[in-house]
Amino acid sequence: MTDAPLIIGIGNPHRGDDGVGAAVVAGLIEKGIEAIAFDGDGMELMVLWEGQSHVIIIDATQSGVQAGTIQRFNAHEVVLPTNLFRHSTHQFGVAEAVEMARVLGELPRRLELIGVEGAVFSLGQGLSAHVKKSVATVVKSFD
Repeated sequence: MTDAPLIIGIGNPHRGDDGVGAAVVAGLIEKGIEAIAFDGDGMELMVLWEGQSHVIIIDATQSGVQAGTIQRFNAHEVVLPTNLFRHSTHQFGVAEAVEMARVLGELPRRLELIGVEGAVFSLGQGLSAHVKKSVATVVKSFD
């Protein structure tokens, strides 16, 4: 297992605020921080983090709070609500991957999730104004 965190931004940049993970990854790469944009399903996500001791996942959430709200979760301290990280074109998303890995005893030693509340998830839309501001905040948090 490696000690450097594997940073994964989840989502489709062509579906409005669902692209928040990819936007954060782009900002991190500009700063010289290694990160991966990922738009696959949860099973592939589990393979991607295999062998990593510290993983940070950034994804859009939809819980009803104000757009742009940033929520942080430690997967070892809470069970993720499956409906929180639900804007996926896949049936097996982030929350399902985390909980499956938990059951299988395959969670990375440290697994952090950063959720940014989205408002617009339509195909062909860009990030909403509130989410754009939050992207900058999340990127800055890696300083």
